[in-house]
Amino acid sequence: MTDQAPAPLAESPDIPGKPVSASRTTLSHIMTHNDTNLLGTVHGGVIMKLVDDAAGAVAGRHSGGPAVTASMDEMAFLEPVRVGDLVHVKAQVNWTGRTSMEVGVRVLAERWNESAPATQVGSAYLVFAAVDADGRPRRVPPVISETERDRRRNQEAQIRRTHRLARRRAIVELREKRAADGIED
Repeated sequence: MTDQAPAPLAESPDIPGKPVSASRTTLSHIMTHNDTNLLGTVHGGVIMKLVDDAAGAVAGRHSGGPAVTASMDEMAFLEPVRVGDLVHVKAQVNWTGRTSMEVGVRVLAERWNESAPATQVGSAYLVFAAVDADGRPRRVPPVISETERDRRRNQEAQIRRTHRLARRRAIVELREKRAADGIED
């Protein structure tokens, strides 16, 4: 073991971009009694796991290798999911940075025995970091928007990133000020 700092992220020639459609995916699952909470509807944690699974598949596809969940923003539950619902989790890369990417996820549910269209029951935004075999950050290809909807999602993702960074800075500054004032947490 050495006392050296980890090697910085290796600079590599520009990585060619990948279109949104190259990694977009849908994961579908029928909800059962094993998935319910005390109220008899599907537990939010079950939905969150499906969201993370679908988003992780998209992040791995887009980055060409392992990617780990760095954060989850704005998980919104819009409608309850019930036993017997066929849940579709649709995910795509909205934005990419140097080593991270935002994946947007929509959750839809339809009754397994009805022909009615699926209803949106949730949404979330997750940030993934691409890592190498040793867990160090690695470069990701830029995402190429293909439609107006993709371009809008990319612009909105940039706004969310700006807000995440500003929130992080504000919290660090507050903690530093409290420490400087001698306030212990």
